[in-house]
Amino acid sequence: MKKIYFIINLFVLATIISCASDDLDVNLDGIAAPGNVSALTTVTQDNTGKVTFLPKGEGVTQFKINFGDGSPESDYIQSGGTVTHVYKEGVYKSKITAMSVNGKTTEVEQDVVVSFRAPENLEVVVTNDLSVSKKVTVTATADFALFYDVYFGEPGKPDPISANNGASVSYTYQQPGVYTIRVVSKSAAVATTEYSQEFEAILILGPTSAAPIPTNAPSNVISLFSDSFTNVQMATWRTSWSEGAQDDITVAGNAVKKYSNLNFAGAEPTATIDASSMTYLHVDVWSLDFTEFRIKLVDFGPNGVYEQGGDNVEHEVKFPNLAKSGWVSLDIPLSDFTGLTTRSHIAQIIFSGNPSGSHTVYIDNFYFYKEPAEQIAFPFDFESSTLTYGWGGFGGVNASIETNPNKTGINVSDKVVKMDKTNGAQVWGGASLNLEKTPDFAQGTKVKVKVWSPKVGADILYKMELSTSPKDGNGNPTVFIEVHKLTTVANAWEELTFDLTSAAAFSTTIKYDRVILFPDFNVAGAGETYYFDDIKQSN
Repeated sequence: MKKIYFIINLFVLATIISCASDDLDVNLDGIAAPGNVSALTTVTQDNTGKVTFLPKGEGVTQFKINFGDGSPESDYIQSGGTVTHVYKEGVYKSKITAMSVNGKTTEVEQDVVVSFRAPENLEVVVTNDLSVSKKVTVTATADFALFYDVYFGEPGKPDPISANNGASVSYTYQQPGVYTIRVVSKSAAVATTEYSQEFEAILILGPTSAAPIPTNAPSNVISLFSDSFTNVQMATWRTSWSEGAQDDITVAGNAVKKYSNLNFAGAEPTATIDASSMTYLHVDVWSLDFTEFRIKLVDFGPNGVYEQGGDNVEHEVKFPNLAKSGWVSLDIPLSDFTGLTTRSHIAQIIFSGNPSGSHTVYIDNFYFYKEPAEQIAFPFDFESSTLTYGWGGFGGVNASIETNPNKTGINVSDKVVKMDKTNGAQVWGGASLNLEKTPDFAQGTKVKVKVWSPKVGADILYKMELSTSPKDGNGNPTVFIEVHKLTTVANAWEELTFDLTSAAAFSTTIKYDRVILFPDFNVAGAGETYYFDDIKQSN
């Protein structure tokens, strides 16, 4: 098997390199281990126990299967391939090994139930997706079953979709309506067990979840409408000359503006807005049926009155073909409003779109903002004279920005983070720093930190949190990752590398916004001092 492994991977590697340009630096180390690994297991209904594995996963070049019955494991299977194996009756714990192009592997265990009895006690749950129109999810569970087929009953779609017993399968219909959904639960026996149900696939007419929560610093925002900021006072969100209805509604506890039968609608602040220092306009929009969305900004000029041929200027930006039935976040550079030659007296915002007069648009988080000149974000080295690095110590650890006490070796910078783990400090004592801009993991999924430790073998725990996630019983966010590294030198600088992908909960889609460092983790404080510097991402 080893020969197969190396031959396949050398071929894939050679293909990648040959397809790359001569000056492209191919860095395979940055490729993460495979994710979402599983296998669809089906069995023939003939009392033979012949099971077929269809392994699946993300970032996988090949799989192998340990069947769990003491027989030799399979040869390597290319992504999209299958392998069959004949079992005796029983319950087996198979192991699926998925491999990426750089040789990183992920292993998952999966039960294989081989029974020559027909499935019994079949239970089926059918639900509508609450955020995607016409999407229906089926979950079926039965005793002695290995998998099940679902016939969703849409004309012209006769083929079933298969799923493992107890797993879920989803389907999106072309049209809303009532359909006959038939579930056939299968074991290795000749006989099967069926269930049918009439079910209505619904059309979702409005958002069911809140728009994304803004992460901008309030000092960099002029907000007209958002639960996340203090809003300027508005005279109206629907002027008398508007065509279409406007309602204030609540979605998942969040205030939202709803415009129905929209042709055009004007909103006006009580006092004109000076957005001359802002660089972007943000709005979150949701619609089931728009083909185009438009925003116009109007500056009335210093007189504060719209006059034909006067000082007023305006410009409209159009957005065709936006995604439907989901929140769309628009961050519009104010420079795109080319006709808006001044932004210091904005007095009107006009919403419109197509199909004119018949579609509905939901709006949230409408605000102007600017990108700060500097932000607390990766990479950071604590040398800025304008940023305030608000490290907050806890558990008996005091943190502050201090002069580098040891400008030697790999770190001759001026400023570093000093952490005093005082006598009696908690074993979990550390310090945290809130980020003003979340990491872009395209820049790397490893974090390098320069560390000065008074001893060898100190456990440095690096942690990242999503501060807005639900809290546990101690008030700590429940979405986080932790990676440990031990120091290898004493009283000198060294660079430790924390591989975020080694944390099972890590995801590049999570907007982690807090960094936490724990010096000498799991050891009570003894009055020792640690220093940290140059926190950056790498591949």
